[in-house]
Amino acid sequence: MSTAKMKRIIISILKYFTLILGGFISVLPIVVCVITAFKTPEEYASTNVMTLPKSWFYFENFIQAWSQANMGIAFRNSIIILVFVLAGSILTGSMLAYVLSRFKFRGNGFIRNLFLFASLLPGIAMQVSVYQIMYSLGWINFLPGYIIMMCGTDIISIYIFIQFFENIPDSLDESAIMDGCTYFGVFFRILFPLLKPAIVTVMILKGVGVYNEYYTANLYLQDKNRLVTVATSLFKFTGPLGNQYNYICAGVIITMVPALIVFILCQKQIYGGLAAGAVKG
Repeated sequence: MSTAKMKRIIISILKYFTLILGGFISVLPIVVCVITAFKTPEEYASTNVMTLPKSWFYFENFIQAWSQANMGIAFRNSIIILVFVLAGSILTGSMLAYVLSRFKFRGNGFIRNLFLFASLLPGIAMQVSVYQIMYSLGWINFLPGYIIMMCGTDIISIYIFIQFFENIPDSLDESAIMDGCTYFGVFFRILFPLLKPAIVTVMILKGVGVYNEYYTANLYLQDKNRLVTVATSLFKFTGPLGNQYNYICAGVIITMVPALIVFILCQKQIYGGLAAGAVKG
């Protein structure tokens, strides 16, 4: 066997070993979560995390997680937040990207650089000032105020939309304007429908972040009975005397089901949006 062939075999073995190891590390927490979710409190207290439950038809953990964590209210609030935040982020991000991409005015590059600088700042470092603003406006424990804050300027979304606008020829705008179309008409009737791949990409990135957001939801939506979200609902099973991980794991599986259903139903659009975003970007 030649040295070159031996080298290719070794590289292939290392490649597949790395892929298998990465897949195992990624799947292991989910497997542990599923196993723990079906254990009785006695089984959880007396067995290790990899010991299989005696019965896979023990659903009491799911019932308790749903009722005690107010997950019905949590899903309602999370869906409301998700719908309005995605709509607001897509509209504001795409319109701002349209202005920065199509109108060459003094300060355009400076504004872009400011967005880039803002994206480098850690969000946690600005929470003191943001909290003071939210408190002054009376938006603590106020769902619409939290939605407005989460809509905020999404830097990544703006740059994704800018990249797509720069790949759309200016001749479309000029032709529409010559036909008597206004700038708003150009944006909403011509350009916005062409942004479908970018919109899908932004919805994936922003939607996952909003759905899983815990820190800001816990900070600004402090009423855990009325304003609980999916991410904060399972906090009820933690405390100074210990954590009820069998209920937490059951709740985690419940929260994963909607995202899994959306992914299965929309995987073609998701893959298409991400692939187009990678090419355009």
